[in-house]
Amino acid sequence: MGKVKIGIIGAGSISQFHIHGYQQLPDVELTAVCDINEERAKLAAEKYGIPHVFTDFNEMLKSVELDGVSVCTWNNAHAPASIAALKAGVNVLCEKPMAMNAGQAEEMLKVSKETGKLLMIGFVKRFEDKTQLVKKLADNGEFGDIYYAKIGYTRRRGNPGGWFSNRELSGGGPLIDLGVHVIDLVRYVMGKPKAVSAYGNTFNKIASRTDIVQTGDYKAASNQGEDINNVEDAAVGVINFDNGATVTLETSWVQHVKEGQTYLELYGSKAGISLEPKVEISGEKDGMMIDWAPVVSFNDDFQTIFDREVAHYVDCIKNGTICRNPAEDGVEVMKILDAVYESAETKKDVKIK
Repeated sequence: MGKVKIGIIGAGSISQFHIHGYQQLPDVELTAVCDINEERAKLAAEKYGIPHVFTDFNEMLKSVELDGVSVCTWNNAHAPASIAALKAGVNVLCEKPMAMNAGQAEEMLKVSKETGKLLMIGFVKRFEDKTQLVKKLADNGEFGDIYYAKIGYTRRRGNPGGWFSNRELSGGGPLIDLGVHVIDLVRYVMGKPKAVSAYGNTFNKIASRTDIVQTGDYKAASNQGEDINNVEDAAVGVINFDNGATVTLETSWVQHVKEGQTYLELYGSKAGISLEPKVEISGEKDGMMIDWAPVVSFNDDFQTIFDREVAHYVDCIKNGTICRNPAEDGVEVMKILDAVYESAETKKDVKIK
């Protein structure tokens, strides 16, 4: 095929990382951009030299020939935009979280299978150098049987505001926004075991604290719903998998911690491994306890890993390469998120099918 023609649905902050990735590829043509905010769509088109501008993704899909789209909208539009594109015969790279809930995600997967079009989910942390190293070590049995993991993604004052804090548009707070990253990451490194149950709780004790200077974390591009904050400040959970492993989770946008952190620790029968914030391994050798770390340079800045993700997506479209982030994985993560939210409401352990 010739140049891969790409459309962007949603021209907010995260779309800039996708667009940069596409611009690095000589076999890609950025053809159209769509946003419900016409001014924002026009600004993106002018800045990046995109010829066609739309405010309705259905109109874009009817009017312009496309090979693929990046869906970078609010969470509540992930499913309708992706499904419309797939039905129009267009491949999709959908930002995380895959949808508002597992039901929507399963419908997206169904349509992808029916149309034979690619539906890739934006689990961008899979494209980190350190993730690929640790995944290789785990697959080679270096850690033995991984039976327990601790994951977390916390902020002190990091509510993005806007649509993020409006449940009708986002589906939830830090659990669905930040927790999705580390939940997917731990499943990926462990070899994608299936979650069988979850127990969790959410907390609304502090609110967004817009009266306090924020910590410089990610901010919503749109002020839609700026006066609404009806999502959780923080969430915790325990997830059990069919391989016998248990994972504990914590995530927050607003929490009285000294500083926010991202962490992922796995414990196996042969060794323990810390993936976040840096790779460190603890184990045994020759009758002694040892700690070691790989002496390699990780090029894992935010834009670089998005560039890799986008390049992989285009490679899948153009060359039929097996997708690293298939829709099935997105569905499984959505089931876990749904179960933790349901458990928080019911105060009961929730089974996952």
